[in-house]
Amino acid sequence: MCRMDADIETIGLLDDDEIELDQAALALSELDHEGIEIEPYCALLDEIADRLEDYAEAETPEAQGEALAKVFHEEFGFVGDADSYDAPLNADLIRVLDRRQGLPVSLSLLYVAAARRMGWTAHATNTPGHVLVRIGDEDAEPYLIDPFHGGTPVSDHRLATLLHDTIGPDGVPGPEHIAPMTNRDVLARLLLNQASRAERSGDPVRALALYERMVLVAPGNADGWWELARLQLQLRDVAAARASLSAMLEVTRDPARRELITSTLQAISTS
Repeated sequence: MCRMDADIETIGLLDDDEIELDQAALALSELDHEGIEIEPYCALLDEIADRLEDYAEAETPEAQGEALAKVFHEEFGFVGDADSYDAPLNADLIRVLDRRQGLPVSLSLLYVAAARRMGWTAHATNTPGHVLVRIGDEDAEPYLIDPFHGGTPVSDHRLATLLHDTIGPDGVPGPEHIAPMTNRDVLARLLLNQASRAERSGDPVRALALYERMVLVAPGNADGWWELARLQLQLRDVAAARASLSAMLEVTRDPARRELITSTLQAISTS
């Protein structure tokens, strides 16, 4: 059952497997909709969960994927927004639930959260440019579906097509292209979509707020801290940038990246 009883600071303190993706994303979205009644959105998530109960006997990944597609796409009309793909509302879960349209990442987290409530194993994948849903045990043959395209199964050929720009026309997708994301990484990717769109539209203050949310819910995400520091420097808040880089140093173990952070901190101190 949907419970909106945690703020984003609390989400940042939870163990990763305690995070319920759709409710966490809804809490993030609520920050941009002051005074909105959140109960109808919880009710919709509960309704979807109730409909999936009709498929409780689905045991194979294929049957579970088919059930998710039938409920989300055929019954509730969820689909990717191909016409206005870059619109910020496609990564805003309240608007995604209003419109039944969204980005691959926002739709995938809905599928994954619903599947897990059924006791099914599901993850959002770290696929470049197009998040998918992976159903079944991690040590089994991956079974992939694409919520952006109505929950359709993803063949090897389709996956290669999606990855064309990443691996080239003759490339072969590898395990790294469909690796499961942690819950925090899913939320960070959702926020990154919003932040990058805000920057492209010339609104660094909005992007800054989104990166601040990212490091609250995913404090171990080094990229979030780096982007936050970059924008803080752009907005001439040197003290805040120094604090962000120092926080990044605490969570980064890569020697080259640590050297970059240290040199950046030194440059800030002498500027």
